[in-house]
Amino acid sequence: MTSLSSRIIYEDNHLIAINKEVGELSQGDKTGDITLIDDVKAYLKEKYSKPGNVYLGLPHRLDRPTSGAILFAKTEKALSRLSDAFRKGEVDKTYYAIVTSRPRESEERLIHYIVRNERTNTSVAYDREVRNSQKAVLSYRLIRESERYYLLEVKLETGRHHQIRAQLKAIGLHIKGDLKYGAERSNRDGGICLHSRSIELIHPVRKERMKIIAPLPDSDIWPLFKGLDKDLDNAQSHS
Repeated sequence: MTSLSSRIIYEDNHLIAINKEVGELSQGDKTGDITLIDDVKAYLKEKYSKPGNVYLGLPHRLDRPTSGAILFAKTEKALSRLSDAFRKGEVDKTYYAIVTSRPRESEERLIHYIVRNERTNTSVAYDREVRNSQKAVLSYRLIRESERYYLLEVKLETGRHHQIRAQLKAIGLHIKGDLKYGAERSNRDGGICLHSRSIELIHPVRKERMKIIAPLPDSDIWPLFKGLDKDLDNAQSHS
């Protein structure tokens, strides 16, 4: 696993953003494994020689098999404001997904109604409203393709459990490596080819518009899509 310090894509007095790797836990779960929160706290404690406990808040999360930009709050004020912004849909989240078949349209806005199954930790997307469902909306755009794979840019309008994975499955698309949602085979690293590409928001304290971009992973087939244009090859985080 690459060192944490080399995966910091933004940091100031209030925020820190990490390029999460496949397999890292955003926060604690029943496995009891070390989490990214634990690692970031340890980094901050050492870097700034902080005595006692280090405060760190998580206003959103990424699934364990997913990679990419994840944002932490270093102060209670920042966490409160960020959590409110995520809840109100004021944060623009863009993902890249590699799928194994061509989508039916090169661009499409999908509206489904998602039901989460706690027992299996999966979600199902329905075309109509059903009992215990939540409305889920996203837009995708086909931006690159290779001989066997297709790269989608996905923009979330809502934040539901496994939303991208479930909605793409509902239209017959499977994210590479995502066995849980219909992929034929797993990836070598045990992850899926879903990457949190960018987070765009108003800074919770400075009130300036900012965009945090996570470089693409070097694992699996992601390098296949590097070098195809300046955005994919030379993306840098910035505010």
